[in-house]
Amino acid sequence: SVLTTVEEYVRDFRNGGFRCLVADLDGSVVGIALYFQAYSTWEGRILYLDDLVVTKPCRGRGVGQALFDAFLVVAEREGCRLVKWQVLDWNEAAVRFYERNKALIERNWWNVKMVLRE
Repeated sequence: SVLTTVEEYVRDFRNGGFRCLVADLDGSVVGIALYFQAYSTWEGRILYLDDLVVTKPCRGRGVGQALFDAFLVVAEREGCRLVKWQVLDWNEAAVRFYERNKALIERNWWNVKMVLRE
């Protein structure tokens, strides 16, 4: 249930609301890592990975790993102390991917949100 529009994406990208790493193969986008800066009162500067997406035909070919590694390089370069993201509990492939990358999956935290407008 996507609520954003293409116009919102363009506006927010141009205004620095988020950044994106893009993987392309022969001129076609096959993956993205969309992220933005956040801040923690406990840890300091954070990069939040909102989406790491690879097209189905390119999964298992290292595209996701390359995007994830590039995201971590950006975080290190920008002096971040922490990177954060969410993973759906039913997405077993993604959970395994993050576990292979030595990520700490905090299963005792609950997601909380408020929809302000639709």
